[in-house]
Amino acid sequence: MPKIDINKVAEILKKNQVAPALLRQIVEEMNQVAQPEADEEKPPAVKKQFCVLISDPEGRLPKDDFTAWVLQIPENESPATTLERVCRATYEFNTTKKGRLLPVKTIGEAIENVPAKHFKETEVWVKTKTPVLVVKTDNELPTDEATGKDARRHRLE
Repeated sequence: MPKIDINKVAEILKKNQVAPALLRQIVEEMNQVAQPEADEEKPPAVKKQFCVLISDPEGRLPKDDFTAWVLQIPENESPATTLERVCRATYEFNTTKKGRLLPVKTIGEAIENVPAKHFKETEVWVKTKTPVLVVKTDNELPTDEATGKDARRHRLE
């Protein structure tokens, strides 16, 4: 059912020449009915942390480029539990009618095809359904060895 702002309802009633006393009474009653909805407390949002699940089926890490999926889990949970959470969501999906018809057999298929509601139950939030390339770094900025200057700055001079 569509929701409409109380002020818009009041304008419509006023435009249709409803008596001011009746209009005021109707608006006050609508405000009272709408009030409990605003007072309902929502549970606090779960704080989440990002983690990356790396696809390395051939054990190539770290010499070659590889793909990964970006996921989120609750902040106070260990990232080591991420794979178990994905597996639980996948097993849950495979027990459904759609899962029995088209069962998921790999982690990649699970992340791409399992609906978010199954992941939400195990507190995993998938941020990238398709794998992304992971870029490796040695965590060092390049420098010109002769002068010790930043290499990018040196090229601009």
